[in-house]
Amino acid sequence: MSELAPCPVCKSPYTYELESMLVCPECGHEWPAAEEQGAEDILVVKDSNGNILQDGDTVVTIKNLPVKGTSQTIKAGTKVKNIRLVNSDHNIDCKIDGFGAMALKSVFVKKA
Repeated sequence: MSELAPCPVCKSPYTYELESMLVCPECGHEWPAAEEQGAEDILVVKDSNGNILQDGDTVVTIKNLPVKGTSQTIKAGTKVKNIRLVNSDHNIDCKIDGFGAMALKSVFVKKA
């Protein structure tokens, strides 16, 4: 029995084939089985200006960002060095001086 790719939406390993489609029983996402044989998805993350970001880039915040769970905010213009791109809603993982480890959305930063 061949292993099927996990769901691209929720990453569930319980996918199954239904005719020419792959189906995720957990989130209900369906996608063509032919897509599975293709190369791995390449993560493309763009900043607020449409520039493509890469791991290790330096970015600058474009607006004040509230930090969940605290009354502090990350000020507009804060430089964030050595970012790491991840495949999630908040697609930038980084460390910000004075705040620690953070996850940011790419729409709130621009490439420095």
